[in-house]
Amino acid sequence: MAVYLLKLGELTLKGGNRREFERILRRNLAQRLRGTGASIQTTAGRFYVTCDESAEIPVETVLDRLFGIAGWAKTRDCKKIPQAVFDACIEEAALLRENGLRTFKVEARRTDKGFPLNSYEIRSEAGSLILEQFPGLTVDVHSPDAVIQVEIREKAYIYSMARKGQRGLPVGTAGRGLLLLSGGIDSPVAGYMMAGRGMHIDAVYFHAYPYTSDEARQKVVSLAETVGAYTMGIRLHTVGFTAVQMRIKERAPMEWTTVLLRMAMMECAQRIAFRRKAKCLITGESLSQVASQTVENISCTQSRITLPVLRPLIGIEKDDIIRTAKRIGTYDTSILPYEDCCVLFSPPHPIIRGEPAEANRIYESLELADLMDEAVRETTEEKCAFPE
Repeated sequence: MAVYLLKLGELTLKGGNRREFERILRRNLAQRLRGTGASIQTTAGRFYVTCDESAEIPVETVLDRLFGIAGWAKTRDCKKIPQAVFDACIEEAALLRENGLRTFKVEARRTDKGFPLNSYEIRSEAGSLILEQFPGLTVDVHSPDAVIQVEIREKAYIYSMARKGQRGLPVGTAGRGLLLLSGGIDSPVAGYMMAGRGMHIDAVYFHAYPYTSDEARQKVVSLAETVGAYTMGIRLHTVGFTAVQMRIKERAPMEWTTVLLRMAMMECAQRIAFRRKAKCLITGESLSQVASQTVENISCTQSRITLPVLRPLIGIEKDDIIRTAKRIGTYDTSILPYEDCCVLFSPPHPIIRGEPAEANRIYESLELADLMDEAVRETTEEKCAFPE
C-alpha cells in the first residue's frame, strides 16, 4: 500500500470556520479520488491518502492539481519505536542515493511527547546512522539536495521527496463565478487563479459560426477540460453570437465595434450568471494589453452590468501569464491557430479611450434586445472535467 501525507495550506490560518474549509477540502479530494480505491484519513493539520500501488499515478495526478494543500509526499509509516524510525530513515536515504542526490539533512517534529527521543536526538541519531550506512552522502544543513522529514504523530511518518501543492483555498469555499472563456492565453489562467481563491468556476464562450470554426469551439472545450481538472469541473455555456456581432458590424462606427461587442458579451454573461446563481463575472483582462483593455474602455464594457467583475490578471505581465499557462497545461492549446470572434471582427483602428456615455448611446441605437434574448435562449451547456 502507498501512503501520502498532505500538508494543508492557507486554510490553517482560518479561525472558527477552519473546520468547514477542511470539510470542503475532504469532499473535493474524495470526489477526485473516486474510482481509484483510495481512502482518506485526517488528523490535526494533516490529511492522509492510502491506495494500492497500482493507483499511485492517478492519485498523484489528483494531488498535483488539488487546491487547498501546500504540499504532499509519499511517505513511510511505522511504529513509534526509535529503531523502526531509524530503519525507515535509512530506507529513505537509499532512495535519495538511487535518485542521484548527494546531500541531505534530517528534520524532525515530535507532536507525541511520549516518544523517548526529542527532535534534536532524532535528527542527530538518524543523520549519524545514514552517514555510516552511505558514505557517499553528506550533510548540508543550509542547501541540501533533499530533506528527510520525520514526524512523530499517531504513527511515525518518514518522507523526503516532497512536492509542492497548488496551495490556495479549496474550490467551493468562495461561491461561484462565471468566466468569460475565449480561446486565448489569458482567460484560462484567470479562471485557474480564481479557483485558487476557492471559487467554483462556470464558463461562457461566445461562438460566431460560420465566422469562427467548430475547431475554435473545440479548442475552448479543451481549455475548459484542462482548467476544469483543477477547479472540480467547469460547466461550459456556449452562446451563438453571430447575429449580435453582425448587427454591431453593420450599424456601429467601425472603431467602436470591439468595445460594443465586449459590452454585449458582458450583458449576456450577466444574464447567464444570474441563471447559474454566480456572484461575479471573471475575465482575463490585463491593463492596457490590447485596445479594449484601457481603463476607459474597461469602464465602457462593464457599464451595463451590476455584478462585480473580477480581473485577476489586471496587473500581471504577459510573460508571467504565459509561464502560468505553460505550468497548468493550457498554453499549447491556446496558441492553436483558430481565432475567436473578437479577433476576427477587430477593426484596424479601434477606439482607445471611449467614454461610457457615448458607448451606451451607440449601444442603445443598435437595438440588440431581441437578438440577445434569442442568444441566451439557445445557449447550450456541457460539463467539462467533472469528477467521475
